[in-house]
Amino acid sequence: MSKRIAIVGGGYLGADLAKSLDDTADITLIEPRSHFVHAPAMIRAVVDPSLLDRALIPYDRLLSHGRVLRARASGIDANGVTLADGQRVEADYIVVATGSSNATPFKPVGDDIDGLRQANQRSHDQLKAAQSIGIVGAGAVGIELAGEIAFAMPDKKITLISDNDRLFPTMPEKLGTALAGKLRDAGVTIEFGQRAEDLQSLTEPFSGRLKLSDGSKHGFDLIFPVLGSRASSALVTGLPGAQTSGANRVKVDAWLRPSSLPNVFAAGDVADAGDGMTIVAISRQLPWLKTTLRGLMAGKQLEEIKPYKPWGSKAPILVPLGPKRGNSFLSLFTAGDYVTRKLKGEDLFITKYNKLLNRD
Repeated sequence: MSKRIAIVGGGYLGADLAKSLDDTADITLIEPRSHFVHAPAMIRAVVDPSLLDRALIPYDRLLSHGRVLRARASGIDANGVTLADGQRVEADYIVVATGSSNATPFKPVGDDIDGLRQANQRSHDQLKAAQSIGIVGAGAVGIELAGEIAFAMPDKKITLISDNDRLFPTMPEKLGTALAGKLRDAGVTIEFGQRAEDLQSLTEPFSGRLKLSDGSKHGFDLIFPVLGSRASSALVTGLPGAQTSGANRVKVDAWLRPSSLPNVFAAGDVADAGDGMTIVAISRQLPWLKTTLRGLMAGKQLEEIKPYKPWGSKAPILVPLGPKRGNSFLSLFTAGDYVTRKLKGEDLFITKYNKLLNRD
């Protein structure tokens, strides 16, 4: 009898993990959305909505043997997962990869894919009509959005507002300095050390005035609030021994367990494993989880398996500013336009994830 594995969440970690174990375990992937949402492409889709057809990828071809259950999980225990409609998915091992939420139109509200398409079109129409654009939040999404708009619509007046004194303050200074220089070359104004104090919305674009922490007021035709992701951790916070950390993430032990339940793992954005909330972090957690679950299914004890080791300060990051420019930190060095373009900027991994879901 093959072991039963329930994976809750079909994002970057859950979809890949489910597919990779499909031949060796009885896999159930529990995911309320009909489509995989490829987040990096959703940023560019604000200026080019034609990307949506390949950035929103149906799950129906993902698994050959297991099943993708379109449902929302409401509870977890040592024996399986309870769904919102009361059904049970019994499991020997459970992996929680419920991800995080962000502002629209970059991620959907709940499982509403049609609503995400409408939000994308609405934001695109607003953007075309606007002359002055304010972007509040200078993390990866805010920086990439500024770069995409500046490349595709160079006539727009774009202001990027950051409450830090430089871009990517936890990364090598060269990365932030290079990106800031390229944004300025593209006509983007960067307001460092400023916090927007009266945001009309934290979750969707709007027009109006912003008051910054220095007391100055600025009017914009369109304002994008991009203030970072929040982990979707409600499913695990009630487990015995679970503890939360910043951004609603759940702390995990050295084997990515969020609670005292020995067969429940958490990974990706929802888990505070010492990694950032990035696809790069998942690229390290995935092979560890695949190896660990295969080992457990073969009869190994978890303590015999090497603990997970996070990226730490060497975590790479790729930051395109549109399809041609950008900078990346690749653990040992900072790379410029050519490497960033070839690794991410040209295609944004769209081909890779369509292939993962058996669409290419």
